[in-house]
Amino acid sequence: MTVFAYGRAIDGDDCLPLDAYDGTAFDLVVDGLFGTGLRRPLDAVCSEAVQRLARSGSPVVSIDIPSGIDARTGAILGAAVRAQRTVTFEWRRLGHLLMPGRLHAGELIVAEIGIPDEVWADVPAPADANEPGLWLDRLRHPSSAGHKYDRGHVGVFAGPLEHSGASRLAAAAALRGGAGLVTLVGQRGSLAGLSAQVTAIMLRGCDGESDLATLLADARFNAFVLGPGFGDVERARAFATMILHAGRHLVLDADGISAFAQEPDRLFTACHASEGGVVLTPHAGEFKRLFPDIAADPSLSKLDAARAASRTSGAVVVSKGADTVIAAPDGRAAINATGTPWLATAGTGDVLAGIVAAQLAQGTPTFEAACAGVWMHGRAAELFGPGLISEDLPQMLSRVHTELDALRRG
Repeated sequence: MTVFAYGRAIDGDDCLPLDAYDGTAFDLVVDGLFGTGLRRPLDAVCSEAVQRLARSGSPVVSIDIPSGIDARTGAILGAAVRAQRTVTFEWRRLGHLLMPGRLHAGELIVAEIGIPDEVWADVPAPADANEPGLWLDRLRHPSSAGHKYDRGHVGVFAGPLEHSGASRLAAAAALRGGAGLVTLVGQRGSLAGLSAQVTAIMLRGCDGESDLATLLADARFNAFVLGPGFGDVERARAFATMILHAGRHLVLDADGISAFAQEPDRLFTACHASEGGVVLTPHAGEFKRLFPDIAADPSLSKLDAARAASRTSGAVVVSKGADTVIAAPDGRAAINATGTPWLATAGTGDVLAGIVAAQLAQGTPTFEAACAGVWMHGRAAELFGPGLISEDLPQMLSRVHTELDALRRG
């Protein structure tokens, strides 16, 4: 094996100038140009070398982080190496988890090199990777002496029948996610059509605010999903406000988020005042509609933006994407570590809303419920593999529960 080093000569060792690198003669390239301390764009010589490496098609292993990636934000500093594998040491940085750094890092290996834990004790962690160690001890599990009402009752609001697939996906996910009971709440004219599509999921008529007030009088309904396929913005605003005023848990998604785009302060005021846990699950477009000023600030990373949105809204914010960020009003945050590109398909966000609602219904604290739901959603996708569609995700949750039970026992 022949090894060539490019860069500057150190202590008399032979070293070729970086601008001599052509990239075509190698079976493997080890990228060690820059590490996690890089804060400025690559200069012209380094940038051109990175571009030649990309054109060569040579496989790359990066040391610590791909050169050109900001370890604090995942941003590309002018140009960046695209690695098949990255080996970092002791702990992951934000740039390994946030896009586009996550994409450039490829397969990430965290190698332990014997640095004592106490060395890291005073180093502030800006965010955690969203993994079971973060929330498993707060997750609620069925008791052998319990019954279905101990596991909570989730109400999922359905919109027009022709758009009811979204709410049915959320309801199925809530049931598979661990809720003891799940009810689809829809207009009475749509119940017959909904009944043809569900079995273990119950149905409840709700044509307006008086019907919802009657439903909320039953304290066993302790968590709700509002938004998937709902459509009616006026009813969405009214229903969400009533649920929050009643102190029930609420996962607000899709149309439920967009309904407040013109009057976000109404939602934020209700979230801050509510005694129930509130989780907002916007994708990038919904985030921009609900938090336009935060989304427009170029100085904010996705992590910073999610934290700012959570403080502003008073809700736990799940900022969805390949690098989903979960942020709480108290500043806690996590970046998800599970999932596959196959999740980019219609309906998977509706499934996520149902899984999160199931954790809330069972009594898991709001931030931990959101983190657990996001992780379970991504892990279900990983277990299924290629060809995933949204209907597959609830079916995989039994395997996810099995893995979590094994971790808990271990």
